[in-house]
Amino acid sequence: MRPTDLALLRTPGVPTVSPDGRMAVVAVARPDLEADTYAGQLWAVPTDGSAPARPLTSGARDSAPAFSPDGRWLAFLRAEEPGRPQLHVLPTSGGAPRRLTAHHLGAGVPVWSPDSRRLAYTARVPEHGRYGTVEGVGPEAEPPRLITTLKYRLDDVGFVGDQRSQVFVLDLPEDLEDDGVPLPEPLQVTSADADAAEVVWHPEGTELAFVSARHPRADRDLVQDVFAISPDGTGLRQITGSRAQCSRPAYDPGGRYLYVTAVPDLGPDGLDFAGRGRTLCRVPAAGGELEPLLGPRETHRGDENPGTVVTPEGVLVGVQRRGAVELLRVPLDGGATEALVDGPFTVRGVAAGGGVVVATVAHDRSAGELIAITPGRRRLLTAFGRRLGATGRLHRVRERTAQAPDGTPVHGWVTLPAGPGPHPVLLIVHGGPFTQHGWSLLDEVQVHVSAGYAVLQCNPRGSSGYGEAHGRAVRGGWGGVDADDVLAFLEAALEDPALDADRVGIMGGSYGGFLTALLIGRTTRFAAAVAERAFTDPVSFVGSSDIGWYFADQYLGEDLGRLAAQSPLAEAATITTPTLVIHSEQDRRCPVEQGARLYVELKRRGVPSELLLFPGEGHELSRSGRPRHRLARFEHLLRWWARWLPTPQNPGPGMAELPEADPHPEPLTVRAVRLEG
Repeated sequence: MRPTDLALLRTPGVPTVSPDGRMAVVAVARPDLEADTYAGQLWAVPTDGSAPARPLTSGARDSAPAFSPDGRWLAFLRAEEPGRPQLHVLPTSGGAPRRLTAHHLGAGVPVWSPDSRRLAYTARVPEHGRYGTVEGVGPEAEPPRLITTLKYRLDDVGFVGDQRSQVFVLDLPEDLEDDGVPLPEPLQVTSADADAAEVVWHPEGTELAFVSARHPRADRDLVQDVFAISPDGTGLRQITGSRAQCSRPAYDPGGRYLYVTAVPDLGPDGLDFAGRGRTLCRVPAAGGELEPLLGPRETHRGDENPGTVVTPEGVLVGVQRRGAVELLRVPLDGGATEALVDGPFTVRGVAAGGGVVVATVAHDRSAGELIAITPGRRRLLTAFGRRLGATGRLHRVRERTAQAPDGTPVHGWVTLPAGPGPHPVLLIVHGGPFTQHGWSLLDEVQVHVSAGYAVLQCNPRGSSGYGEAHGRAVRGGWGGVDADDVLAFLEAALEDPALDADRVGIMGGSYGGFLTALLIGRTTRFAAAVAERAFTDPVSFVGSSDIGWYFADQYLGEDLGRLAAQSPLAEAATITTPTLVIHSEQDRRCPVEQGARLYVELKRRGVPSELLLFPGEGHELSRSGRPRHRLARFEHLLRWWARWLPTPQNPGPGMAELPEADPHPEPLTVRAVRLEG
């Protein structure tokens, strides 16, 4: 995969299925390098495989489709450049979509009422005079903000106290098809100084459930409760009991229970989150205690559904397991859990209707395809990854397990370039730490392998997908068993003669940037390093990061001396490894000072180092930043590695650049080539 192949990526989102089960609709996003934005269309996919997927819309950025329960309408979000996403509705019988909302900061995912006559959603409500609500008043002319809370900003959002997310309900007229019929104004159902999120309808349409934090300690813990409210904004009541971190509620078909994804107990201070899995729970809709339905010490939800899919047969949920995300069906009656998708796949989204389950499933060479699941059968429905796969520049990953010094198994993957080795090696450390590398297409791996590098990935202790004990093993200190695991996996992989043990680089982002910076301060094993959006100093992180006020305490401890001892900057004086530091100027998760301080420390001591800063980007640059910025990032990465670990595919200065391999070669003429340097 070449950097410009980003334009060939097609990433399907969470599907929706018509009530009769005959048709699925999914939004497919793609980076548009020329326009420097993301394009998105809705695609219609027959679930019986009788016809190929076809484009349904042609908007600039369409997403979040949802069929109405009566099957007459398809609601979705559309964002026309340079605007924010707004609710639209499209008649399934044919016709043009109609815009329903005009929120200043955009609208959230649409949720249909059971009678198909109302839509609920959330939207951020800006304070008057801010965020362009007054013409001619830009950010620099707004009044000052008086901050009195700990939770006052969020990465990729900004300040939150003056743009709270609230629940809205929109009544739809009977003759919605007639553009001449005016739409009523949406009703704002909630109004508290607290975000309301993930709204869902009661099956009788009598109330809405949503997630919020409204308890007395809401500014000092991570507890989120489920609340219910009438569609007219009256009768607010609390359903769960202020000890859990709840999300993605959904009623059962009878309305007796709510199914919730939750960390069931965050401890007495409401902050004990580190390495804790978010699992499927049930709570009476009238209120009560959460009942875990899957083992909270063994399971962690991993799909991307904004809600929870409840069918008469059971609850559909994606669970992380050893680098995969499996699709489970948990029966409502308490019977045995059934795996609908397992093996080397990542289930990204799921929907159901008419007895058909449709899932978006990714693997190591596809960002996602739709499959239909019926009793006894799984049918592949799409080929969105066809164009990228047809380049022949994607590589299969190979699973491998090593052993840490204390005997703990370390699970991971090796991806090799074509041709004989030995190949130079790049060790990529994931962020989190409670996330996982796994069975999905990662452009970062594919681009580097195509450039001639063997790429190693592993899930050291601290990662998700291996149970709570594995995830919490690093609580109380980073750079211990996690560093042991990463180095053990590296050394075990280097036993393969196809890998060049003398030419190894390391890179990582966020927590992976932390471990990268820490390791190059302890060893000269690596020829070069890349520390991206790195967490480099726990002490300053506490006060500068949007999550700093609790994150470092829970993972590394509250003692300032202990925090400082775990800082990569504390050992930076020993670093001699050439290091590229990459950071985004608007990163609120790991603020730019974290990367800048590492760069300055290396530069002033004469260590070969560079600082690559991206304007206007946040923590998610490598995954969802502007397409041209993502392309530039890859170009700089390959330039950096060509300097310190050149390959024939990625030559350094003075090396002869070899031509691309011909799949049908003629007999070769051998000639001498002088290699400089």
